[in-house]
Amino acid sequence: MNTIIAGRFELQDQGEEVLRALQQAGFPTAAMTLFYVNPDGQHDLYPIGGDDDDSPGARDADKGAATGGGLGAAAGLAVGAAAATVAGPAGIAAAAGVGAYTGSLAGAVNSTNKESEVDEAVDDGESARKLTERHAGIHVAVRVDGADAPNDAQALALRTLKTHAAMDIEQAEGLLEDGSWKDFDPREVVHLV
Repeated sequence: MNTIIAGRFELQDQGEEVLRALQQAGFPTAAMTLFYVNPDGQHDLYPIGGDDDDSPGARDADKGAATGGGLGAAAGLAVGAAAATVAGPAGIAAAAGVGAYTGSLAGAVNSTNKESEVDEAVDDGESARKLTERHAGIHVAVRVDGADAPNDAQALALRTLKTHAAMDIEQAEGLLEDGSWKDFDPREVVHLV
């Protein structure tokens, strides 16, 4: 595994400029790469597309539907019981059914599309780092260890990326060789530096 420093840019021209600057700083071409990261959910990791076998926004819909269904059925029974003299036992059952259906639908909808809370601080003994999801855009990554790395490669890479206004500068572990980050996973949580 290699230590990799990477940063995100809005434009491909910016990324190409950073690659030239890193090469001028002494990094070999085989230790650097430029690539585009698609927006979340559009990485085509499954044969039919997408990143996950279910929709992240709908993961809790079943729990919301069950809770809402129970509450809706109880409310429907109460309404049906109040109207029992007019509607009779069939009216009670119908009111409970309508209440359960309406409550389950409302509960399911209310439980979808909640933002995932990945942002958190991590103290690994060296320094506190922030974890976040990887954002879409042009990414430049450079391997900062190995026999071909320049002196003080990590600090040099960080300085170069910061000088060129990189966003979301991260440190990762992976296999970067022959100008390609071989084991890159766009869904991994990012360790910002």
